[in-house]
Formats: sequence, structure tokens, C-alpha cells
Amino acid sequence: MGIISFNARLRRLAEQQPDAVAITCGDASITRGELYQRAGDLAMWFAERGVKERDMVTIAAPNSIDWFVAYCAAWRLGSVPQPISSRLPQREIEAIMELANPSAVVGVPEGSIEGRVCVPMGFRAPSADASGLPDLVSYAWKAQTSGGSTGRPKLIVSGDPAALDDEAPTPLLLGNEGCLVMPGPLYHNGPGVWSCQALLGGNHVVLLPRFDAEATLAAIEQHRGTVLYSVPTMMKRIWRLPDDVKFGFDLSSLRVVWHLAEPCPEWLKQVWIDWLGPERIYELYAGTEAQTATIITGAEWLAHRGSVGRAQPGTVMITDPDGNELPVGEKGELWTKGYSVMLGYWDDEAKTADSIHDGWMRTGDMGFMDPRGVFRLTDR
Repeated sequence: MGIISFNARLRRLAEQQPDAVAITCGDASITRGELYQRAGDLAMWFAERGVKERDMVTIAAPNSIDWFVAYCAAWRLGSVPQPISSRLPQREIEAIMELANPSAVVGVPEGSIEGRVCVPMGFRAPSADASGLPDLVSYAWKAQTSGGSTGRPKLIVSGDPAALDDEAPTPLLLGNEGCLVMPGPLYHNGPGVWSCQALLGGNHVVLLPRFDAEATLAAIEQHRGTVLYSVPTMMKRIWRLPDDVKFGFDLSSLRVVWHLAEPCPEWLKQVWIDWLGPERIYELYAGTEAQTATIITGAEWLAHRGSVGRAQPGTVMITDPDGNELPVGEKGELWTKGYSVMLGYWDDEAKTADSIHDGWMRTGDMGFMDPRGVFRLTDR
């Protein structure tokens, strides 16, 4: 069918297998059909209260089914979901409200934020017929918040709309009709990206309400998890479980273990490779701004220890402090570019101008490219 909206994909999945479980969080689950209905109900409820296309919808819900219902409802209206931590102090919430100016906030008590439609946790919109809503595509499928070194929040608006190629493979090696086990908080970029892509690919998304090392392994065994998302801190806590606990779970269903978001100590990566095999271990290096990414398999890492993989040609440049490109092998600042680079920092032209030049974006990371085209990070 070519390019279709996220809503159209979710509708198709619900029509194909309405009773297939879409999301599980703790003891709660929701099917594809139920998710699509509840998202439509909430979209109609939002629309009646003035939420419209291109509006921001701030989502302050913890890991939950409510989080996904809110995301899908925003896409249904052509709005932009904007996730934040459910535990932010009031002053930080107020700063984000001033910056994003959302029409609605999900995960806060009713009436708690003046001038916004407030949706508390556990809210169920009245059943409604949303079939009359137009099939809209949000111009940005998400708008991530980043605190930055100044403490002033930055809003990173995705360069990708809420649309996909219905004939293309699901990205991130997620496949279709498998199971993603997600122990990370959904308001972080990686967990949100992996979980949404898994859902749109027709996978069962199993959320942990909060990270727990043993519960992560138990979820893989119970739900026959095929893909695990992790960061090195999680990997370390799982590895430090007693051997009889750690090795007592059946992890044979796992195809891929992703790790990202922070440097992984060599010893830790090695023990996971020894435990699960290099063919299952994948590392991704990228920024929230989504300018480009590198991926390295466990087998490739064994041959190039310390590397984060090869970048696509023309997407990485290493420069000196004056912005001059450096030759292969010399350490400098990393600049990247890619087709899905962010649109810019919302309402912050100065920061955007400082970060993006001629399509290249500064990362603040330091590194070098070796003669084989393998990229290595050295500092930040």
C-alpha cells in the first residue's frame, strides 16, 4: 500500500487480529482491538475539548497501557505526543508547559494545570464512534524533551511524521508478531522509539512498570520475548544477580539484545556475549535528535573492541575546534547528518542555529574514524 498513517496501520492490525494482545504492563493487558477503540474514544473526547491537528499533547504517564492509549489518540488527531517523566517537580512541568504549550496533559489530576485539558491516570473516555475522524498524519510523530546542561528544557521535534511504509520491514530487527520486552521508562527516547515501532510492527509489547533485574528475565521467559531493550546499567544489574537466578530462566526465545544510551564497559559486553552469544548482541549509537546511527553486532565488536560500528557514508564528519574536517584517524568533534534529523529545538532558534549548520548537526561527542571506516567514541 505504500506510505500510510500510524493510525491506518493500527486500524489494520486491529482488523486482522482484534484479539491479539498488543501491550502488557504488569498484570494488565490490552488487545489490538481494545487499544484501537480506546484510542479512538480518547481522540473524540480530546477533539470535543479543542485538541486539534498539530497541537502538542504532553504525556506525563508512567509505563502503562494509558501511555500507549494517549499516544495513539494524539496520532489519530494529527497531534504530536510529547512525553515527560511522571515524577517531574512542578517547576519543571511548568517550564515545559510554557515551552510546548500543549492543549492537553495526560497523567495529571483533573484541573491541576490551568488552561489545559487534564487527563488523570486510569481515565476511560466514553465509548464513541471515531470512524468519522479524518485520517491525519502528525507532522512529527513525537517531540522529546531534553533538559540539557543549562537546566532549561529543550523540545526536540522529530523530523519524521507519523507515517510509515506499509511494505517495508519493521526497523530495529523487531520483526512482526514477536515480543519486545521493555524494562526502560517510556518517557526516555530509546524506550519510546523501540516500543512504538514494535507496536506498529504488530509485536506484543511487554512493559515493566519499573526496571527490576529478575523481573526482566522472568518477563522474557513468560512471554517468550524475542527482543530485549537494555542499557549498560540494566545489563550490569542483571549480570550481578546470583548465578542460580540469572541462569535459571529460559531465554532461548531471544533473537536480539539491544544496548545503547551510554558507553558499555568492555568486561560487561564480553560477559553478555559469552552468556548469550555474539549473534544476539547489538549496540546502537545515536542521539535523541535522530541525525544518524551506527550499529555494531557482537561478532563485529569482538573484531573491533571499543567501536560503536560503521556509519553510513556521508553521515559522519570529524572536525577540529574551528569546524575544519579532520582526516581519518584524528580525534575531534563528531558532526552528523541524516534524513530524519530533528526539525529543530522547539521555540529556540539560537540553540538550533548553534547546533545545525548546512544540514550537519553537532553532537558534543568526541571520537575518530579508523582507516576501516569503524567509528570510535573517545569522550564527550
